[in-house]
Amino acid sequence: MKHMAILTDVTRCIGCEECVLACQKTNETGPDAPYRWQGDASELSSTRWTTIKRGPQGRYVREQCRHCLDPACAAACPVGALYTTESGAVAYDADICMGCRYCMVACPFRMTRYEWDSPMPRVRKCILCHDAVCSGELDQPACTAACPTKATLFGEREALLAEARRRIEAAPDRYVNHIWGEHEVGGTSVFYISDVELTAAGWPEDLPGHAVPDLATTVLSTVPATFLTVGAGMAGIHWVIRRRDKLAAAAVPPPEPETDDSNDDEVSSLRPTRTPA
Repeated sequence: MKHMAILTDVTRCIGCEECVLACQKTNETGPDAPYRWQGDASELSSTRWTTIKRGPQGRYVREQCRHCLDPACAAACPVGALYTTESGAVAYDADICMGCRYCMVACPFRMTRYEWDSPMPRVRKCILCHDAVCSGELDQPACTAACPTKATLFGEREALLAEARRRIEAAPDRYVNHIWGEHEVGGTSVFYISDVELTAAGWPEDLPGHAVPDLATTVLSTVPATFLTVGAGMAGIHWVIRRRDKLAAAAVPPPEPETDDSNDDEVSSLRPTRTPA
């Protein structure tokens, strides 16, 4: 299968959020539900997998999972709930996720979100409409199809990289001579060209040009200690509860033996009575 990708041209984005609405409708994520610590509804959340952020000089920058070629989130997942598909999308299997959230720590872009208010929480993020595209239900992700200015395009990764280079070479005075995501952290399947520096729009600074398995290694190194700590804590709680129950049972006085009042009445009736002189 061909490796697919998304190219976003920041110079063409008008901030209409048609991509956001299309994503929410197609994936049935529900209305925006920002958390108190999140700030406002424009931030990525479990119900908003893509969003538009205001960048420098009035530019709008679309934000979504970058779908790294060698994703640290998938490497950090101890059960393989996050995985790279043949099409290049980094997808997610909620059925085997154990909710550890190591993927959120490992992601160099901080793109994954969590259903904090759900009794059965899942990790949520853009999956490039992978299932719908592979099944033929959609010919491209809902977000790219909805863009009225074609600021965001879907296609083969190498073809889109060639188009990005062509645009930069054709208008060197307009674009910064850089393709964000071509090489960062080993390359991504969602990349950008722009006429302003995207680091000012939230793109992380000083990202290496190679994959970052060290992030996953750092996270996974905490797994044994985490399980031991949690196990010890649960054992301690169990001991405390059992001891409390034993002490409570010992503090209750034994019940007094029951007396049979009917026998007392029979004994009283057999006693002789004195007749007054």
